Amino acid sequence: MGREQIAALIALLQEQLEKGTDSLALGSWHIHFDKARDAFIFDKCENDGYCEERPAVVKTDGTVLDPGGPLFE
Repeated sequence: MGREQIAALIALLQEQLEKGTDSLALGSWHIHFDKARDAFIFDKCENDGYCEERPAVVKTDGTVLDPGGPLFE
């Protein structure tokens, strides 16, 4: 990541912090940057790949590509 992406991540995390329990980042174990999509992936998998939720994917401009959510319903 470059400076612009880091600044975007900081802004996005501050925005998500303000949302409280409705945050897309809440429950994340890892945050990845996908250069091809110019997006952050908030991975909610734990224990080396065990997942109950698909990750939230948010572009650096704040556009939500996928809000994530339960894999099993």
